[in-house]
Amino acid sequence: MIKETSPYSKKATIFSIATIFLGLLLLVYMIVVEDEPGALPLLIVIIGVAWFIINHLRNKKNSGG
Repeated sequence: MIKETSPYSKKATIFSIATIFLGLLLLVYMIVVEDEPGALPLLIVIIGVAWFIINHLRNKKNSGG
């Protein structure tokens, strides 16, 4: 039986995608303005991707699929 995703997991997915988008935006800005990417925007992107993957796996485990 498939369970619906909790409101927390929906919010976590939205926030993780927003974190990835913000990190990519900062990364592009740093490359354009300073001609080098910088570590902080890259770290933000990595954290967002990890958060998204963990949330996706958690949802998959809870839904039984």
